[in-house]
Amino acid sequence: MSASTVLIVDDERTLARAVKAFLIEAGYEAEVAGDAEQALGMLETLRPDVVFSDMRLPGMDGLELLKRIREFDAGIPVVIMTAHGTIEGAVEAVKLGAFDYLKKPVDLEELKLLADRAKETTQLRQELSYYRRQAARDIPMAGVVGRSPSFLAVLDQARQIAALEETPPVLISGETGTGKGLIARTIHAGSTRASKPFIEVNCTALPGTLMESELFGHERGAFTDAKESRMGLFEAGEGGFLFLDEVGDIELALQGKLLKAVEERTVRRVGGTRDRQIDVRILSATNRDLERAAQQGLFRSDLYFRLAVIILHLPPLRERGDDVLILAEEFLNRFNAKYGKRVRRLDPGAHELLLGYPWPGNVRELSHVIERAVLWSQGDTLDLQHLALSRTGNGEAASAAARPAEAKSQPASLLPPAGTDLERWERTLIEQALRDCDGNQTKAAARLGITRDTLRYRLKKHGLG
Repeated sequence: MSASTVLIVDDERTLARAVKAFLIEAGYEAEVAGDAEQALGMLETLRPDVVFSDMRLPGMDGLELLKRIREFDAGIPVVIMTAHGTIEGAVEAVKLGAFDYLKKPVDLEELKLLADRAKETTQLRQELSYYRRQAARDIPMAGVVGRSPSFLAVLDQARQIAALEETPPVLISGETGTGKGLIARTIHAGSTRASKPFIEVNCTALPGTLMESELFGHERGAFTDAKESRMGLFEAGEGGFLFLDEVGDIELALQGKLLKAVEERTVRRVGGTRDRQIDVRILSATNRDLERAAQQGLFRSDLYFRLAVIILHLPPLRERGDDVLILAEEFLNRFNAKYGKRVRRLDPGAHELLLGYPWPGNVRELSHVIERAVLWSQGDTLDLQHLALSRTGNGEAASAAARPAEAKSQPASLLPPAGTDLERWERTLIEQALRDCDGNQTKAAARLGITRDTLRYRLKKHGLG
């Protein structure tokens, strides 16, 4: 095992050199920075296991340095060194996330004890992360269930990818609602990076003008509203995974910059002048045929080939046979817990309908159907009436709940049973519409048959916005 690395930040050079020599003698690797700016510049290359920082530094003080280090990597233990007269500041530092504080003049043996304790804490955190990853490999996430050969093959491939030390870019393809995001999270949870961030980017939710700043960050003054420098999602995902959902919707003008980031593992903030090294693995997903889009000039072919080093294709729900019933049971248990219901089973007619329905919205549609059915249920059994599915499957389940604007034309039997909590019902409908429309309020309002202003009023009413 390599020696742990300590960064000492102090403008008292004599003290800093003495601490460095002592720690090296004790088996540590140690480096010195004379101020906070120098320390921040050393973080990327040095990757210290613990930082000892003086409270009073020229320019940026120890508290601000602590904040910046925690933004860089919250897992790095920071010990604040302080004179007797500034002990209150040291206590404040601990409240802000410092590992501990050390009084000056520094007792070298006490300093070593703190370094040892910080190292042990980091090792314990890593061990805990390891056991969590092991558990994640054995326990599937909610919704990542099924027995069909086509689905099991994808799940096995995902687990093999997760076991790789160097995860190559993976493109997850499949129709809307097949569970591409869940597969991406399964890869992250089973990887050596499970304790690091998983950053999901919905590439359809942001306009192109904002996407660049969100992905790469920006410097202060880069544009009108850039009052402070801000890291992008590539930097935020340091050490972990960045998941680009619906990557096919990224504008062509931005695809070249994305290609550079993936290939060179560097990003440049909007308005910045230097490239920043990043350590992040790329997962992406699409419901489009990106290979064809690339051939037609609608998507950069070089970016496609870079993202699609490995391709996982999720089969649609209609091709997964009895997985429909397995998933229905999974969702039944989930929504029983959510709404305090005790629905135990689906009747034979409901089984037949679920198996015969084509599921154009796939697993997401099934989840919504079961959620509505559980919400409306009064007994322990769900039947055809609760499911409220059209037998043709032209679009998502044609129920009065899904389309309030059409409620007058729907049979009375599709209305929620007497005694239903209408406030909770309304809230559920709004949440569902927003999920179906990826958070787009204009589309959600149209889906619900109300104006956008009415939707905003109801969001505020239910504490949703």
